[in-house]
Amino acid sequence: MEVVFFIGRIIVGVYYLFNAANHLIMGTEQLTQYAQYKGVPAPRLAVIVTGILLLIGGLSFLLGVYPGIGVLSVVLFFLPVSFKMHNFWALQDQQQRMIEMVNFTKNMALMGSALMFLLIERWPFSLTPQLWP
Repeated sequence: MEVVFFIGRIIVGVYYLFNAANHLIMGTEQLTQYAQYKGVPAPRLAVIVTGILLLIGGLSFLLGVYPGIGVLSVVLFFLPVSFKMHNFWALQDQQQRMIEMVNFTKNMALMGSALMFLLIERWPFSLTPQLWP
């Protein structure tokens, strides 16, 4: 089971790192424009800060380094992003509403799975076995 957990950790860590790269390198301009469209103050800064949060979470999960900090990072990412960027309840267009609802519920599920990591005190194959620093 430790190997299965490790494989899952790799998958989750790479997922967050891919999204961090999208925020910080590949899709910064598009995400900045979308954040501006959604009314986010200082949209470019917001994209960069959220990218850093994803980077911290991804590295933490992938390497098993201070997973409590990784969980905190992704929760700090998901709370504002989900409610500001994917506010499906405020949209009239049904197609756009459905797209944002899918993204909102996906984010809530990912945040929930990250919170479950808090119960795991020892992460197999980790660089640091403790939950909190």
